[in-house]
Amino acid sequence: MATQKQRQAARRNVRKAVDAAKKKRTIANLPKKTRSALGQQGAAVARRQRTGGRGPKTRQELYDEAKRRGIPGRSKMGRDELARALGER
Repeated sequence: MATQKQRQAARRNVRKAVDAAKKKRTIANLPKKTRSALGQQGAAVARRQRTGGRGPKTRQELYDEAKRRGIPGRSKMGRDELARALGER
């Protein structure tokens, strides 16, 4: 048998789950400007992979390269800092 404290905690958790579901935190609900930027970024990555181009890379691509090379402090670096540390700019 669950105690009163356990039942209250369960009710609280259910309420939290319902609230989170109502917020619908998906890409479709992001601002149009953000969705456009994500689409452009994805298209640039795909284009670069198709053509083998060396255009500007995303922060994630730069971070992965920095991780492979073992550059210290990479997790706190921004895109430009990562590019500089990798010698890409």
